[in-house]
Amino acid sequence: MTATRTGIVHLVDRQPQLSGQDMVSALVPPPQFAGATFESYRADADHPSQQEAKEKLAAFAGGGSAPARGGLFRRAKKGPEKKPGVYLDGGFGVGKTHLLAAIYHAMPARRKYFGSFIEYTALVGALGYKNTVDLFRGADLLCIDEFELDDPGDTMVMTRLLGELVASGTRLAATSNTPPNALGEGRFAAQDFLREIHAMASSFETLRIDGTDYRQRAVDGHADVLTDDEYDKRISAVAAHGLVSDDTFTALVAHLAQVHPSRYIRLIDGLDAVGVREVTVFDDQSAALRFVAFIDRVYDAQIPIRATGLSLDGVFPEEMLAGGYRKKYLRAISRLVASTLS
Repeated sequence: MTATRTGIVHLVDRQPQLSGQDMVSALVPPPQFAGATFESYRADADHPSQQEAKEKLAAFAGGGSAPARGGLFRRAKKGPEKKPGVYLDGGFGVGKTHLLAAIYHAMPARRKYFGSFIEYTALVGALGYKNTVDLFRGADLLCIDEFELDDPGDTMVMTRLLGELVASGTRLAATSNTPPNALGEGRFAAQDFLREIHAMASSFETLRIDGTDYRQRAVDGHADVLTDDEYDKRISAVAAHGLVSDDTFTALVAHLAQVHPSRYIRLIDGLDAVGVREVTVFDDQSAALRFVAFIDRVYDAQIPIRATGLSLDGVFPEEMLAGGYRKKYLRAISRLVASTLS
């Protein structure tokens, strides 16, 4: 987006563009999981479901042992029906995305894609539904990270898309903090879409992964807050050898409303740190959800955040945390804490 590789920039001045082809090219695991493997996934011995999920997913990706075959006069035992998809349900920071990326890397597939839920829905918006189906038809594997159904439109689009792809032989792997039969619960009139939601869920074998958020194991759970002087020094230090953004929280949040979430990844292109001044609490849920999507991109890119004002783990008020997007906000808090301490 810019030839400048050092200094200070303002995100509010950036108007990123992203073509459909750019979106498709970006459908690979984020940099932090570029080398993720099943071997490098460290299962927590206190939570056996992690090792169990790891072994089942390795088999799903083609790395498990083949089932025993029948003898000359013996009929091979018929195992349980294999579903075309696996669905990783678990809390924050238990390694779901690592395992999803490990599936992507391990599966010997010619055509495979890895993206967040919002990237796939944005692609439909950019290319149109039919063109998106044509693009993915015949793909061997589709990995979907952070599966969320926040509105009826997304429900219909994704269930139709996945249904058509499964029918053409595509295998699916997804992660979420919500079991597939509960997607959409508490967010809209889910009963009106139960048939679509259940039809989608029938394509997946659900694997529950328990554990403790690895991002919180060594921290106190609060985002780092800087004084104005500390902030200026940190920003200047980064700017001396890299590129750092500097915006007020209010201005940044307002700008996010003018940029489609699919383009947030380009909004932070080239940055070595994100600076946010005068952080305050949200009073608008739409703005809060856009900020969550932004933080997802910042975290995936492993860009540190420096901030003043309110601690970033306190930007979502209690009434928001008690609502239908609770898990989404809690995931963002976990990532905000980790990003300010990196």
